[in-house]
Amino acid sequence: MKKLWKAVSLGLCGILSAGIIAGCGSDNTAVDKNTLKFGVTNFADTLEPTQNYFGWVVMRYALGECLTKFDEKMNVQPWLAESWSISDDHLTWTFKIRDNVKFSNGNPLTAEAVKASIERAFAKNTRAATFFEYTEMKADGQNLIITTTKPQPNMPGFLADPLFIIVDVTAEQQGRNFASEGPVCTGPYKVESFVKEKAVMVRNENYWDGEVPFERVEIPSIDDPNTRAMALQSGEVNFAVNIAAGDIDLFRNNDEFYIDEISSLRTVLARINQKGVLGDPKVRAAFISACDRENYNNVLLKGTFIPGKAPVPPSMDYGFDQLKDPNAYNPERSKQLLAEAGWSDSDGDGILDKNGQPLSVDFVVYNSRAELPLYAEAVQADAKKVGINVNIKSVDYNLIDKMGIDGEYDLLISNITTANTGDPEIYLSWYWKTNHNGDNPQNGSGYSNPQLDSVLDQLSVEFDKEKRRQLIIEAQQIIMNDGAALFLGYPQTNIVSSKGLDGVVMYPSDYYWLTNKIKPANS
Repeated sequence: MKKLWKAVSLGLCGILSAGIIAGCGSDNTAVDKNTLKFGVTNFADTLEPTQNYFGWVVMRYALGECLTKFDEKMNVQPWLAESWSISDDHLTWTFKIRDNVKFSNGNPLTAEAVKASIERAFAKNTRAATFFEYTEMKADGQNLIITTTKPQPNMPGFLADPLFIIVDVTAEQQGRNFASEGPVCTGPYKVESFVKEKAVMVRNENYWDGEVPFERVEIPSIDDPNTRAMALQSGEVNFAVNIAAGDIDLFRNNDEFYIDEISSLRTVLARINQKGVLGDPKVRAAFISACDRENYNNVLLKGTFIPGKAPVPPSMDYGFDQLKDPNAYNPERSKQLLAEAGWSDSDGDGILDKNGQPLSVDFVVYNSRAELPLYAEAVQADAKKVGINVNIKSVDYNLIDKMGIDGEYDLLISNITTANTGDPEIYLSWYWKTNHNGDNPQNGSGYSNPQLDSVLDQLSVEFDKEKRRQLIIEAQQIIMNDGAALFLGYPQTNIVSSKGLDGVVMYPSDYYWLTNKIKPANS
């Protein structure tokens, strides 16, 4: 993986807005030895790890851990499993569970407890079966043995996904409400209180993997990026994630802050529903060609995003430069394609129409990431130039997953980690493999291409890394040729911290924000 850059901090109090200047006098190198304060954006209104994608928050808040984890180069590493092996027929995986681990309530982590937790994830979320299906799962001492229905080359990577956070199922059986009280897990911190607006974590005295530096961690959810930057400047929080493009310079050249900034594994895209007007391949191609993605990213977002083209970002080695974009920016081509598809402006209002119906689409977005409404507004303006009306509909993030599954959109924005299991296989399959009678629920767009299905089927059982790479490149080109989505851009991601802290790192997986490695400097 290539990190396009990794910067160490800095910011100029003298150029801050009046609203921020008041915080400039704060000594941000001073950190309370007992209480850590962490500014985040939070999309979860519960801590039930199997609901929606809320397992991400459970892991980001250092509550939950999986059998495996990813390092800074997205290599799979042991976590709650100390080792694993696969049978000669590639169908049975054996994971050796660590002996010295306890849940935060003091119960021992056994292979039987792990089995119950994974079974719970399968029972509560249909997405689990899109990773793998098993014919048998059993515990033998501290060995968890899983036999799958077909070879699964990336099984250790699958089990690093936060959907498979290991929880103590017996705690729920005894009356604990995981949604409101938080699940009982094995991480360095446990829940004292949680509402969407603020979580409070306290030290897990039973933690197995080293010292837990802070007695308490306060995690306010600060969705507005300007407010999050102000909170960091004023010392209200000690570190914060994803400082926006317009605010990051406030922390450069400032000896009170570090910036850990990397090219992420994320793609910002608009999924395209093929069951409506965008089902016409010419209209779809015209729409994508109308969008000036170079301008969006280099000008509107000040170069903090790379212009979009392909499903997988250039931060990973999956052929970005060799992929050909058949729908690169070309508004004149857009107009020609729309004319060929039978659309014209019969009433002179600037919006094309056909059979008495205007060419109008709904673009569903959510606002908790600062760049998303900016992208939508830019797309709206460019589409209008070629005669397409775009209605922007803002919804709460918690509605996005269901809308994607139900196909309740023309365009649906996503900011997604494309290698949530170590490589892009799951991402490509979820969004674009044919959904046969609900067997791939994440693809609610109606998109289907048997050629792509065949490539993804081959990928799902291929163990050779170079062959996997070539199949991923081939899959991307098919998706691009079909105009299956509008790929808007690829963000950097960052975590900015007071120099009063050590161990604050932004991992490319975007899972591990708060860890027990974060501690007061020089402690």
